[in-house]
Amino acid sequence: MENKLEIISTIGKIVVFVMLLLSVFLFTVNTKSKLPNRIFGIYLLVIAFDLIGLFTNKTLEYPNLHILKISSSLLQLPLFYLYVLSACYSNFKIEKKHFYHFLLFIIFLITFKITNLSKQVFILYEIIGEVQYIVYIIAVFVVLKKYKRLYLENYSNANYAIYKWLFQITIFSCIAHSFVIIRWYLSNSIFQEYILNINILISLTVLSITIFFVLKALHRPELFSGININLSPVKSILEKKTNTTNIQKNETENEYLNKLTLLMTEEKPYLDFELTLQKLAIQVDIPERELSLLINHHLNKHFFDFINEYRINDAKILLKDPTKKELTVLEILYEVGFNSKSSFYTAFKKATNQTPTEYRKSTT
Repeated sequence: MENKLEIISTIGKIVVFVMLLLSVFLFTVNTKSKLPNRIFGIYLLVIAFDLIGLFTNKTLEYPNLHILKISSSLLQLPLFYLYVLSACYSNFKIEKKHFYHFLLFIIFLITFKITNLSKQVFILYEIIGEVQYIVYIIAVFVVLKKYKRLYLENYSNANYAIYKWLFQITIFSCIAHSFVIIRWYLSNSIFQEYILNINILISLTVLSITIFFVLKALHRPELFSGININLSPVKSILEKKTNTTNIQKNETENEYLNKLTLLMTEEKPYLDFELTLQKLAIQVDIPERELSLLINHHLNKHFFDFINEYRINDAKILLKDPTKKELTVLEILYEVGFNSKSSFYTAFKKATNQTPTEYRKSTT
């Protein structure tokens, strides 16, 4: 038992130290996107404060500090939710309405102080804490789903780094929380002797997640670029469309479609790997919303797929051209508008069921 307690204590100290180190890095790193960094840094500090219970019980000697430590767990999910919003949307700003997310923390902080951590209030705190966790996790998945949809409808490069990063963090959070639920169950059952084992699992899980955070923060600084928060999904744009006769609508769509097709074949704007819906709308001289509806509704494609279809077709031509054999696959992918090997291979295989190398061999 002493060995297990020592293991938990050691892991806890490492986790807290790494989280503090990462928080300092996030607060001091030179980047344009300071808000998500700061929110994430605060989020890690709150978790680190909660995790000091893994290796010390000295907070019990200071009742006010102990109450703050317990109540602070109600800050974790609101901070994570705000971090997701700030990481997804480059122009997200903290407003007065966002402070409502911290009401539960304030309420229980005051209630614990008044009732001196009564058992009844603590049980209520545990129940509300679980409800809060479920609500915020659902909210995070809703935000991520909307973000992915907006990205596909407005951007042409396959930069899913932000989405993948946030999705991974959320899944890891669910896994770690499942151990917390198991620990709660064991503490109220006849299997209390297994609590230490669960605490070791929780400690190792948190340590693994923290190391994952550190590696991501060091190697993927672009994770905080985001998209415009004012973008609307095509479906909502359709719902706001005012009444226009079908004849006028069809004539306008055909005119826009001809302009778009002509531009794509003659000017080849898709060769710009940073091409966005907004950029294309300016080049083709079609209002951004109308162009979005044309591609996503009339052509029944995401902007992302629409642009990459042209890129893949150009790549196929180059790959089977005997005079272009000296070009490597890497050179071809940059030439047709892709900016990474992984995104090109994924898109190419999706379109042809072959890798670029396999396609080149099959056409020679």
